[in-house]
Amino acid sequence: MNTPHVVVVMGVAGTGKTTIGPLLAQRLGVPYAEGDDFHPEANIAKMTAGIPLTDEDRWPWLDAIGAWAHGRAGLGGVVSSSALKRSYRDRLRSAAPGVVFVHLTGERQLIEDRMSHRQGHFMPTALLDSQFATLQPLQADETGVAVDVSGSPEEITDRAVTALSGLDG
Repeated sequence: MNTPHVVVVMGVAGTGKTTIGPLLAQRLGVPYAEGDDFHPEANIAKMTAGIPLTDEDRWPWLDAIGAWAHGRAGLGGVVSSSALKRSYRDRLRSAAPGVVFVHLTGERQLIEDRMSHRQGHFMPTALLDSQFATLQPLQADETGVAVDVSGSPEEITDRAVTALSGLDG
């Protein structure tokens, strides 16, 4: 890529955002920020209790991610965020117009299986259905790429780097 993009690694819970994000940042030579770290405590408490977040819950979280992305404009960076709805991605773009998205996609059964083997994560598999119901995939006018999550983290990262290299820098 000619200029360092700020990349938002998006997708439903369990697609590997927290695994692929740091690997992608390392490959691109830019810093990584864990999107979950931007959640207010109240959001984490709701998700831990199995209660889906409302849009009102998400706005401060998305604004915090957007502020980080804005601060990395021209420098590059990778941040994870589910960014399931177009309105969430629009909010991120309003703060950081140059962000690009890597949408990690995969079969529900694979994602649920991976989620069931995670240790110490606050998102229960019970919320996966609500995540898929909420998901609005990237649209043609959104800058980003879809990357399949089958295979090893290294294979997924390779696919993401290759797909990103096809975007204008």
